[in-house]
Amino acid sequence: MNPKVDEFLEKISKWQEELKQLRNVVLDCGLNEELKWGQPCYTFNNTNVLLLGGFKDYCFISFLKGVLLSDSESLLRKPGEHTQSGRIISFTKIQEITDLTQTLKAYIYEAIEVEKAGIKVAESKTELVFPDELYKKFESDPAFKSAFDALTPGRQRAYNIYFSGAKQSKSRESRIENYVQRIFNGKGLNDCTCGLSKRMPNCDGSHKYIIS
Repeated sequence: MNPKVDEFLEKISKWQEELKQLRNVVLDCGLNEELKWGQPCYTFNNTNVLLLGGFKDYCFISFLKGVLLSDSESLLRKPGEHTQSGRIISFTKIQEITDLTQTLKAYIYEAIEVEKAGIKVAESKTELVFPDELYKKFESDPAFKSAFDALTPGRQRAYNIYFSGAKQSKSRESRIENYVQRIFNGKGLNDCTCGLSKRMPNCDGSHKYIIS
């Protein structure tokens, strides 16, 4: 725990207990705690992952790359009309936080995995622009396109960034083919596929320890 955040929480007059509880949830996930821009900020490998804060009507946890999360429970929302990458989950009662503790941890772990994978938020402010290789796959396999369209926007965006990140066309085609079955199964780039993860729906690497 960072003493600067202790001081911040003791001084605020509203949402104090709610933010303390959110703080405990976040710290359980192993992030580093700092005070930035006058708010509790949590980092992984010196990269900002999320913030805690409060407004008049609610307190919140803000995922700085929330647009890349799969949002399996449809909890994330834009804090403002023109917000590009950030997404928040808001609360007005401690019980709401208690009820969502495990889900919040799953979202936080997914945000950490996004940082581990080095996934960046696309700079474009328009609709997603897919690589030609993905469009060709859509044309040759309509069922695959339907499966991709059925994914949440966060899952689609994460896949698109990953596929587009390959410099050569063959590499992009290979990346797409490697994830065809996962997409048919409705799974995101970082979702668990073995069913053993303790951070569902995200993968925590549990399958790596299975001895075949």
